[in-house]
Amino acid sequence: MSIPFDALTNAHRVLFNIPLRPVQGERFQPTGFPSLGAATYQTRNGRSLLVESAQSMANRLETVIWDAATQAPVAAAAGLSYIRVERKGGFLTSSILESHRINSPYLLESKKDKAFFNELKAALGGLEEGPINRRLLAQTLFKYDASALIHGVFLAKKELAGGRLRIARALSAFIEADGIEVAASGGVKNDHVNPQGDTSKGFGNVPFSRDEYTAQNITLYVNLDLDQIRGYGLDENATRLLIVLALYKVRALLSGALRLRTACDLEASIEEISAVRPAGFTLPSLDALETELKAAIAASQAALKQTTVAYEDELTKGKGEGDDTEPQADDSNE
Repeated sequence: MSIPFDALTNAHRVLFNIPLRPVQGERFQPTGFPSLGAATYQTRNGRSLLVESAQSMANRLETVIWDAATQAPVAAAAGLSYIRVERKGGFLTSSILESHRINSPYLLESKKDKAFFNELKAALGGLEEGPINRRLLAQTLFKYDASALIHGVFLAKKELAGGRLRIARALSAFIEADGIEVAASGGVKNDHVNPQGDTSKGFGNVPFSRDEYTAQNITLYVNLDLDQIRGYGLDENATRLLIVLALYKVRALLSGALRLRTACDLEASIEEISAVRPAGFTLPSLDALETELKAAIAASQAALKQTTVAYEDELTKGKGEGDDTEPQADDSNE
């Protein structure tokens, strides 16, 4: 299946409303927030539920181009620009995995190695005063971390043009459920050695309740802003690469990366994914997008850089030092 780029020529955005269903059964576990729990609200469709937030989906769309086993981009994305961070000679993280992408503290806050920070600052030279030259900003981001132009980024450091450099998300998504009902259940954490043990220290039996949900409809909403990508002012090859990369991420997500948490494993309930806008545009197959992505990366190879930096600073603790309490929320932020 070839990619019908002609259908996108005059389109401002590509919008998908993709129906989902649990892979097994009817129940699913939504995202939760501290002091709030599940996010429910009233809409014209009745009682609705946020299954996965835009900020969490943005990060999930990034991970589909990362191979955790090899700690490198997947084969289809090989050659894409990104920054790899190493510590003591081993892999630590990368700009693709970092919540704030190229604004990661492991890239910009090292006190022992300022080489990358100084290189980025020099590349962004001339943006300190006056209106932001968005074309220069886009060219620089494309060179070091092309995915940042899809995911969005905010370079908040004052040494980089006074902290004014930001790119909104070009690809955003979220999952909502309508017609919801609570599916209440529970269980017991068993201690077969000492059921009457001190539960405050992890011993003993601990009964608990649990709320999952059922829904009449679960929908993945996707918004790809073509005008924003064209507005970067990049050349034709780079613009095509960003559009193909965004479509690849959506298709790869639907092809197996929708296990959002232990009890929330979803899949598309339709075979052909057609856009709401522009009418007639169909999301290409994963094979077609892999082929197109490799070709697009090759066409822009000279403008893409793979960078390795070292982070050897001490990994200190912040507030709550010594507190072993696990985070309450399972919703990752941008």
